[in-house]
Formats: sequence, structure tokens, C-alpha cells
Amino acid sequence: MAFDGIVTKAIASELQQLAGARIDKIFQPNKNTILLGFYLDGSNYLLNLCTDAQNYRIHLTTHAKPNPKIAPNFCMVLRKHLLGLHIKSITTNNLERLVVIDFEGFDDVDDIISKRLIVELMGKHCNIILLDEQNRIIDSLRHIHKEDSSRDIVPHVKYTYPTTTKYNFLDCFRFEDFYEKVSSSSKDAIYNVFNGISKSFIEASLKHLGIDVLNEDTLKKLYEHMKEMINRTDSDLLDFALIETKKRDYFLIEAENSSSPFHLNFFIDDFYHEKETSEEFKIYRDSILKMILDLLKKYKKRLFNINEKLNACEDMEKYQIYGELITANLYQIPNKNVKEITLDNYYDNQKITIPLDDRYSPSVNAKHFFKKYHKLKNALEIVTLQKEETRKELTYIESIVYELENCSTIEEVSEIFEEISENIIFKEKTEHLKNKKKAKVKKSSLTKNKNVSFNPLKYTIDNYTLLVGRNNKENDYLTLKYAKKTDLWFHTKDIHGSHAILQINSGQLPTDTILTQCAKIVAYHSKAKNSSNVPVDICEVKYVKKPNGAKPGMVIYSNNKTFYVNPKK
Repeated sequence: MAFDGIVTKAIASELQQLAGARIDKIFQPNKNTILLGFYLDGSNYLLNLCTDAQNYRIHLTTHAKPNPKIAPNFCMVLRKHLLGLHIKSITTNNLERLVVIDFEGFDDVDDIISKRLIVELMGKHCNIILLDEQNRIIDSLRHIHKEDSSRDIVPHVKYTYPTTTKYNFLDCFRFEDFYEKVSSSSKDAIYNVFNGISKSFIEASLKHLGIDVLNEDTLKKLYEHMKEMINRTDSDLLDFALIETKKRDYFLIEAENSSSPFHLNFFIDDFYHEKETSEEFKIYRDSILKMILDLLKKYKKRLFNINEKLNACEDMEKYQIYGELITANLYQIPNKNVKEITLDNYYDNQKITIPLDDRYSPSVNAKHFFKKYHKLKNALEIVTLQKEETRKELTYIESIVYELENCSTIEEVSEIFEEISENIIFKEKTEHLKNKKKAKVKKSSLTKNKNVSFNPLKYTIDNYTLLVGRNNKENDYLTLKYAKKTDLWFHTKDIHGSHAILQINSGQLPTDTILTQCAKIVAYHSKAKNSSNVPVDICEVKYVKKPNGAKPGMVIYSNNKTFYVNPKK
């Protein structure tokens, strides 16, 4: 459901337990977020104020965010005025998506001072506003002028609360008041008439009550349910439940008792952290994937043009024969310009008609034929090399596409981006993405090489350990650096996929059953994971070599044995 007025009221109700907490840290990790650190009764708390238009909210958080080296201006203002003060109260106004945090403390001469922080959670109009004792604006996260809105939100102006034309549901003390304001019996009428009540809350409530049709009786049930839910926000007897659908969501439910003092806050914290991480991952991965797919399309077009040139080279022998036959028969060919001549072809003892350019004599045409032959012959050598290089680049680019499509975390995408940034064919296209934040990748304890991100997938099969690489650079390190020469190497035959190493201890010989299980895992971590009959090559690591100049993840091998497996079984 949306972070509406009811959710805001429930979260703020829990936050009132922070009264008396001393503010000792203030961060602004991005343009939409302010983090306030508090200390109370031996514990530290971190309050997240998020003004993102899609994910606006306020709650305690346990998920740290990077702190910029240079604090933005508004963050510096908050530090100047709020650090060292104590929370006096955290309140909401009716069902407005607006939270008021009052602070008090002492100045340098021990006079009592008070400050107020207004957190407005209203979609694209979200804002965080710092007020002085006279409710004048000291500063705000976003400066808004009256020409663009209904009020001025700029320093030194008296703060005015936002206004609305909707009714306050809390003023409906009787069902008759509620029924009178709902002009039509529809779900739209309810959340369009009353402030702070979202469409998703109404839909979840109707589903919870089993109401399909709205009439006076069912509206009365809905009214009683809404009153009960809102009353529970003050008594801390609410909880959230997840809706596991394609678009994951949550809704409010009644609770008999709270599991922890801030259970609503931490539920919202985990929900939005997972949501934002998922969104960030998708945006990051898709931006890189689009770049790779554009490059893939470019190289496929290049390969098409190369094949066209190779097709043209197929006729080069014909031009050599034309030139030789004309030269051999010049003594009997009239020296005049004609469109074609017919000669005896001594290569197959048949007549052959040779087309000529009638602008030139037969002898000049012969020279042109020889020149064209040599040109195509030279082109054949160059284009054949170009085709080989282009096919290698295509294979490598396709392996990157496969890896990106199978990524599940930002860290994995960052490793792939780091890999392609080192490749000259991606250099121009990756330059504009280099300044974007990249996730820190943890180094595995499996390697002492601090320049290598090595966190392979690990499987245990009957006391054997199978390590599976997650990207090209990790595949190279796993196969060529980490594995012992006597370990077994696995890879799908002529199919993009991960390298895998089955670690072999001295004297141990895995059975075919174990090898088959390993091959199934390797097949699953390949482009053919949805196929029913996947060939997987197995050989000792000592038979795996990397040619000079080969792309990351590209190797050659010999002395292999092939298993055909079904990864879905």
C-alpha cells in the first residue's frame, strides 16, 4: 500500500518513544535523503527521512548509506542548528502525511532554545523544512516559490501548513457523517473525498472484509474497520503483512501485541531497502546491458558486411581466367572496343563468353581483370582475418550478455562493468558510466590477491567441493590461478557458461555419478540451462590453456570427456 496518512500516523506513534533522545549525527547521502542519528538510554538509532517522489517515507533504519565527503548545504545547516539538541516530541496532524519533530536544548549561554523539523511526505512535493522558535523557515531541502506552488518555502518566510480540499476522516464521529460525505458508492469516492487515505488501503480493507459491492451496509462495515485501524495506530496494535504478487506490496493488519518497540518502523525499513536495492540493481544492470546489446548489434552488422565481402571474393578466380584467356588470344582478337567476346576456355575445353567494358580495348580489359583479381585476393586475406577477430569479439560480447542476464546483485554487475571497462572495444561506451557509484565488492578469503574479486559459487557433493565462477574474470582466476593441475575442469561444450572446478584431493577419484551431478550444475549455470540435453566437457586443469591475447574467460582445452545431462532433473 502507499505510505499514506494512516501509515504515517502509525510510524510516528512508534517514533514518540524517541522523546528525550539526543541528536549526535546528521548525514545527507543523496539529494532525497536525510539521516538523523540519535542516542537514547545506551542505544543508538538512525532516523531515515526520504523525500523520493516514489518511495517517500520516514522510519528508523538499520541499513547504512555512504556518507559524502563534502556535506550538502542543507545538511550543514541542520548540523549547525540541531546537533546536541534533544527530541521533545514527534507528532502528526490528523491524517496528513506530515510529521513534526520538535527539538529543544541549550545554547552557549545556557538559554533554552527550540527548533522544529517539518517532514512533508506528499509525492513530488515532498520536503524537509527547518523552523525557528517563531515558525520562520531557517532553510529547507527544496526551495519552492509561490509562483510554482500555493506557498513560499524559502528562508526567512513564515511557515504555513499545506492546505487541502479533502475532508478529515477523524472528524466523522458517526457513520452518518461518513456516509453523507461519500457522494457515490464507489471505492474512488472514498479515497478522493478523505485526506490521508490511499486507494491501496481501501482495496486491502475491502478484500479483508470480503466486500465486493458497496452499499450502505457494507460502507458501514468499512467505516468501522477504518476507525478501528486508525485507533490502533495510537495504541501500537498494528502490524504489516506482505502481499506476494508480481508487484510486491504490504498492507496494515490488526495485531494483539507488538513484537518489538519499533516493529512497524523496521518492517518499513526492510521493505523499502529491498525495493530500492532491487530498483537500483535493475537500472544499473539494464543501462549496461543496453550498451552491450548496442555493441553486439554493431558487431553483427560488421560480420554481415564481412560475409558480403567474402562472397564477392568467391569470383576472383573467374577474373583471373578472363584476363589469362584474353591475353592468350590477343593475336586473334580484333583490336576494337566490344561488349563481349567468345573464346575457347582451355581449362574445361568449352566456349566461354567474357563480358567487356566497351569503353576500352580487349587488352585494357584484360589488365582490369587482373587488377580486380589481385585486389580481391588481397581483400580475401584481410577480410578473413577480420572475420576471425569479429567472431571472437562477438563470442566475448555474447558471454557478457549471458552474465548480465544472470546477475542477481549490484556487486555482480559492478564486477562485470569493471571487466568490460578494461577492454578496448568497450572503452568509449563505458567512459560516461565510470563516474557513477559502483558497489564495493568483498574479497573472498579464498584468495590473498587483493586485486581480484573472487567469490565463486560453492557446492558440496559427497565430500567433494565444486566451485563455479560467476563472470569471465573470475572464471580465469578460478581455472588458471586458483585450481590445482589435478583438479577437474567443467564447461558446457560450445555454449556460453561458467567455468567450474571440482577439487580433487590426493588419491580421490570421483565416480561417474558425482561427475554427472557436477555436470548438471555446470549446465544449469550456462545459457542452455532450459535445455534437456546439454553437453558438458570435463578434463583435468593441466589440459586447459589460455591463448595469448585471448579475451577474459576464453580458453582452449584437450583430453576432454563429454557428459550429456539434463540440468532440470
